[in-house]
Amino acid sequence: MPLCFFVSDLHGVDDRYLKLFQAIETERPDAVFLGGDLLPHAMISLKKLDFFHRDFINGFLVKHLNKLREILKKDYPRVFIILGNDDSRVEEASILDAATRGIWEYIHFRSVEFGHYTVFGYSFIPPSPFQLKDWEKYDVSRYVDPGCIPPDSGFRTIAVSDYEAKYSTITNDLEMLVGTTDLEKALFLFHAPPYKTKLDRAALDGRLIDFHQVDVHIGSIAVKRFIEKKQPLLTLHGHVHESTRLTGNWHDMIGRTHLFSAAHHGAELALIRFDPAHPADATRELL
Repeated sequence: MPLCFFVSDLHGVDDRYLKLFQAIETERPDAVFLGGDLLPHAMISLKKLDFFHRDFINGFLVKHLNKLREILKKDYPRVFIILGNDDSRVEEASILDAATRGIWEYIHFRSVEFGHYTVFGYSFIPPSPFQLKDWEKYDVSRYVDPGCIPPDSGFRTIAVSDYEAKYSTITNDLEMLVGTTDLEKALFLFHAPPYKTKLDRAALDGRLIDFHQVDVHIGSIAVKRFIEKKQPLLTLHGHVHESTRLTGNWHDMIGRTHLFSAAHHGAELALIRFDPAHPADATRELL
């Protein structure tokens, strides 16, 4: 029975990572899932004179994971990683480089086998109010919620074609990602949670735009419809830090599919432990 760890939205905070590394060394999980928003916030870096001076990926993450690999040897877990909307896509090159050295497996828009299971990864979220658009796409159409900035506005650290920025959707991406694959034993590592679930509730109560209350659910309609239709075994999500505090739930279900969120609004590390053979027995601990 494999033991899996899931964390998300660590935002480059050393202390959270050190707690994760200690838990990996102590408990020796079979796999670790890192669900995006992993690096120091891009907007903070842009405001500093020493832009990207600290190489967080190689100088911290890779350094510590290499040390763990030396300690654990054959017990070093498989590490599955995606980036999130606060992570600059320019850092993807360093993520890919570390993947070639066996530090982790970068699975955005990819699938890999994990024992009896197939693991898929997907980073994009629907349009948000934030300026960085590296990991944002239109959801099911070119509609943008009031107060949000379209994906073809804002700024990017990596250029994309005008067509991709204006017309690409999460719906179409997910169709291309899975094709006709049977998803009965599939695990999905998403950054965005599905829309109108216990995992996407934002603290937007009383927020008005043009005298109308903005939607307090900020997840992806495309992701929700995908789960409803395809019914994978398990989906992992982040992005909405306060959702668990507001709803009292980090776990939800759509049909037979179990949904977990590791996003957390506090300073602690939210660590979810699960066995894909028994997802109902998953636990969440704040460290």
